Amino acid sequence: MDKTQLLETIVKAADDKRAEDIVALDMEGVSLLADYFVIMNGNSERQVQAIVDGVEDAVMAAGGNQPRIEGKKGSRWMLMDFNDIVVHVFVPEEREFYNLEKLWSDAPLVDVQQWVTD
Repeated sequence: MDKTQLLETIVKAADDKRAEDIVALDMEGVSLLADYFVIMNGNSERQVQAIVDGVEDAVMAAGGNQPRIEGKKGSRWMLMDFNDIVVHVFVPEEREFYNLEKLWSDAPLVDVQQWVTD
């Protein structure tokens, strides 16, 4: 699975679990941490966990690698590391506080709208 297919799988799986405000940042040339950061939020700790579980299941079903996951059940921010792509799932208050989009404002946005439903 190439990184574009992985990105699509992640975004679609998150959207299926009703993740909100899904943003992807192209980190190539900006950071050595990953090629993409995907940032989104769920409305509660339970939804954050459901999004993480759904993304993990979808990637594994598509033949992707098992992610490293930081955070535990009930967390307000969970991180999934797929090597090329790092996924951040927040509750809205934590996302606003950490404001990763501003921190990494040098990274261009990736258009993921074709993979999300309205």
